[in-house]
Amino acid sequence: MFSRRIFRATALVVSLASCAAAQQSQGFIRYDRFESEREDKLTGGRIERAEFEAGQADIKLTLNVPSFRLTLWQNGREVKSYNIGVGMKDYPIYIGEREAEEIIWNPPWIPPASDWVSGHKGVRPGEVIRASDPRNPLGKVKIPLGDGYLIHQAKGVGDLGNLVSHGCVRMLRADLYDLAEKIVAARSLPISRKRIEAAKRSSRTLVARLDEPLQFDINYDTLVVENRTLYIYPDVYDRRTNTVAQLRYELKSSGVDDSAIDDATIERMLASVTRHTKFVVPVESITQGRALEDGRVEPLFGQPTPKQTRPARKKRAGR
Repeated sequence: MFSRRIFRATALVVSLASCAAAQQSQGFIRYDRFESEREDKLTGGRIERAEFEAGQADIKLTLNVPSFRLTLWQNGREVKSYNIGVGMKDYPIYIGEREAEEIIWNPPWIPPASDWVSGHKGVRPGEVIRASDPRNPLGKVKIPLGDGYLIHQAKGVGDLGNLVSHGCVRMLRADLYDLAEKIVAARSLPISRKRIEAAKRSSRTLVARLDEPLQFDINYDTLVVENRTLYIYPDVYDRRTNTVAQLRYELKSSGVDDSAIDDATIERMLASVTRHTKFVVPVESITQGRALEDGRVEPLFGQPTPKQTRPARKKRAGR
């Protein structure tokens, strides 16, 4: 079971301009939360997965920004993970803890007084823009997380794995529907399937209020040991987390002997990661000094193809 700290708090978000306004009002971004909920040192080396069960109210959400993955947990087990988009470098996602208290289908949008809004024609701060209005950027569902932060609908699949929002989390509509309905079912909220389906077909606003706040934990971890496998994700916000020292610390704190690999090997492992790929290697290969031979570069999402799955190449002598 994960500790309460791991699950407390939330997957951020702010609706486009609202996201930006929330970031500006805070004036800072936390850089001290680099431990992912998926790390061996927090999970005991094993992540248990389970099928979703209606009526089991112990649910939580976590998000690791560099892997662009939001995960729903129930009774301490992973139920489902979703691919997402997050805030741009100029409007980075909030790292820390938040809570959700409601889910809103067909949400209206009230543009805040911000530079982003003032630069868009036909949109006035404070104006109520209905769900049916094409100027409304929120899509069919939003999950507010306080201080103007939201989870809301993505524009399309191109948002996933990318820095696209003004601080928000974006999800595909089908995934957002799935997540919202799982929350409703887990908490046994008094919102019928018929009313939810009607909201999907119409532009009428439907609100489901949670009996207890739903906790979210937003992390920024580019180096993760999960189920005895090391994952190196891209440092999307250029926070200089992918360093030799940080990787050695991650290995040691997860109980992995790093004495068989030298700094030059680690540097090549780190250098093999691109903006849309990750480096993956079993920890046994690291302890045996075979990190480069057995490691592979994979896309952030989906199954790697033979062309994409390849070991990080060694440099030839004399070159």
